[in-house]
Amino acid sequence: MRAAIEKAREGIKEGQTPFGACIVKDGKIISSAHNLVWENTDITAHAEIIAIREACEKLNTIDLSGCEIYTTCEPCTMCFSACHWAKIGKIVYGALIEDAKKAGFSELTIPNEDMKRLGNSPVEIVGNFMRGEALELFREWEKKGVKRVY
Repeated sequence: MRAAIEKAREGIKEGQTPFGACIVKDGKIISSAHNLVWENTDITAHAEIIAIREACEKLNTIDLSGCEIYTTCEPCTMCFSACHWAKIGKIVYGALIEDAKKAGFSELTIPNEDMKRLGNSPVEIVGNFMRGEALELFREWEKKGVKRVY
């Protein structure tokens, strides 16, 4: 999670939004990324999606079984679905999707537990992990003064 938080800070410094993600397999970091929505003018360039793309490329597969994703905020519906399709076994997140909504993002506030239940997904979910540090990212981003949401 610390790597995801540091990636989010990197993104904030570069004028991006306060989200970071890190994919781990067998205790080793495979990929870590921050949100690139504004840099790439790509609404799908969330930290989780970028990290999944990088992990798939590095491992030369679309099957990320045995991997875990650590993300600074509860994945949105798109990112949760991508984790499910990639067969990521565990999602660990800090802040809640509701926290992103409160920060101004137009989130569909469907909790990951509901997505898991509705989609009968086998993914393990661990929420509120290092939540205080994840919430601090929103404050750092707001202090930066370039608050662009989507």
